Amino acid sequence: MNKVFRKLKKSNRILRYFYYIISIVYIISLFFFIKSLLNLSGIETVLRIVFIIFFIFYLILYCFWNLLNLLRRKYKVLVITSIISIIFIIIFWVASYYINMVYNNINNITENDKLVYTSYLISLNDTDFNNSSTIGLLADEEEIEWNALAQKLYSKEKLVNSITDYSDYNAMLKELYDGDIDAIFVPGNYVTLFSNEEQYENIASETKVLYEYSEEMTNQDLILASNKDFSEPLTFLLMGVDSEKDGLNANAAFNGDTLMLITFNPATLTATMLSIPRDTYVPITCNNNNYAKINSAAAFGTSCVIDTVSAFLDIEIDYYVKINFKGVVELVDAIGGIEVDVEAPTYNADEYDGMMCEQNSDRLFGDNLVCIEPGLQTLNGEQALAYARNRHLYIGSDLDRIRHQQQVVEAIAAKALQFSSINDLQNILNAISSNIATNMSTNTILSGYNVIKSMLSNVISGEDFLNINKAYLETYSLPVYRPSAGTTTSAQGYYTASLEDIKHALNVTLGLEEEEQVKTFSFSVNEPYEIYSPGKGLRSGESSQVLPSFIGKTVTEAEEFCNEHNIDLHIEYVNPDSSHYNANVAVGLIGNQSEFASVLLSTVDELTVYVVNSRAAANDEPELDEPPADETDTDATEENEDSSNSDDLLEDLIFGE
Repeated sequence: MNKVFRKLKKSNRILRYFYYIISIVYIISLFFFIKSLLNLSGIETVLRIVFIIFFIFYLILYCFWNLLNLLRRKYKVLVITSIISIIFIIIFWVASYYINMVYNNINNITENDKLVYTSYLISLNDTDFNNSSTIGLLADEEEIEWNALAQKLYSKEKLVNSITDYSDYNAMLKELYDGDIDAIFVPGNYVTLFSNEEQYENIASETKVLYEYSEEMTNQDLILASNKDFSEPLTFLLMGVDSEKDGLNANAAFNGDTLMLITFNPATLTATMLSIPRDTYVPITCNNNNYAKINSAAAFGTSCVIDTVSAFLDIEIDYYVKINFKGVVELVDAIGGIEVDVEAPTYNADEYDGMMCEQNSDRLFGDNLVCIEPGLQTLNGEQALAYARNRHLYIGSDLDRIRHQQQVVEAIAAKALQFSSINDLQNILNAISSNIATNMSTNTILSGYNVIKSMLSNVISGEDFLNINKAYLETYSLPVYRPSAGTTTSAQGYYTASLEDIKHALNVTLGLEEEEQVKTFSFSVNEPYEIYSPGKGLRSGESSQVLPSFIGKTVTEAEEFCNEHNIDLHIEYVNPDSSHYNANVAVGLIGNQSEFASVLLSTVDELTVYVVNSRAAANDEPELDEPPADETDTDATEENEDSSNSDDLLEDLIFGE
């Protein structure tokens, strides 16, 4: 050994130290390169193993071979292999940088294990809050921000106020605005949650925060994650987060206005996409299955939205993806714009000279208005977001907006796969990582590599990167009166035939049901051919009905309706001294009813109608000892006049009971 060291010292000193440095740097750079490759779980596993074995073998070969060359003083081979080693070192550092860049961006998409949850105690601006003030609290103890943190806030601030429990946050908000209570506990994101409701659109300026309490806790949404990866069919729920700033806070509120369910089959590269109208009236699972607009589930958090959509569509949701729609601007610009066929306005079309105009990403009008000419064109980020948000210039309103959002999402997905350089990929990943959050693990996301590779292959060969079926839920107007809120909400019912067809299409994509083979085909040159859209055009079987007003109608009409819908009917005859008396309705007709008109019919088990038994004394009309069995009034003219007046006042009368 001493002889070896003596020979080594006699070798060229510069080349000897050069050998030492190259060997050390190579080992360090190879270590980081291997570490980066190992992060890419499931991606080209065989190729990664081959690379690792080759570069380790080269390291061993370089070290021992060149050690012998130094001892033999054969410096030419040492110089050549050292140059090759330097090239490898550069490759290691560059590759490690870009691999880590991709990995970290993907890792940032996954929501954090811990989140900061916040509860506020708020009141109206003109309320003088003191120890005698009454506080409203949502009674569900499983709700973290509504209840658990609210009670901690109550203790922390040593409040002594009396608390009124509520099972419905709408009722609690209404009583706050009516002055029946002085303050309420709400989540920290309450402005975003409620400002889309017409009666609370100015809640940010009408309320003030009295106290707040925040606590870092385990992210409740991550427990929803599935153990599936992209090797099998998956179901995703996309939820729009209407953030007013760039980037996406993992705990940011989402108002539920954008709910898009996607089933995806990696084997067939097919997907079925359904945008659920935000006003669809369904049972909210976490609110005792009480009916409400589906977007209201967002007030109870991500898990409530997932459970509600899952129950509505009878499907298991594997993963969710939250998208900050303001981040659409950054993403679309990062991919160089998207090609979209902009639909011409169909409502108030002349308001902007036929153009589609919408506020910008900061929700500013005036000089900041974003206007787009109809037709096929390339949209930048601001234009794409404006088109995806606009609904006021289209007859279909939210339904048309849903179609436009599907156009934008599909165009982004297609264009994102057409990046032409590493810098383009980096810009895309940066935009995605800061504006998308999901409960998918990093390894699950990486398992989609082979799917993306197949899509890229389709793009290169000129085929569609993905076969997308766009489902369409047929809906109808369903104005529903909500006693808890004291208002009528403009909800939407849906046709069960349409929903069942969509469920079938979703299950076909997942491979759970067989696709029905079409054995006949008809075509007419006089009719445009339309691609099949699951659920579209099927309008049979209404999902919900509302209770009609029987004011001014006969008992027979009420009996027939109640018998048809299995409602227990009770009949009471009232005189002018009764609180249920209605002076505007003719004798013998129904003047009032126990349940509000337009309440959801499924919530009504029994109904009491109050029949006018006599006219007021001022009219000098005799009482009827018994109400007429068949005739409603002997004076037809008076009946017609009174019925006409009652028809004009139906809503005021029934709501003003």
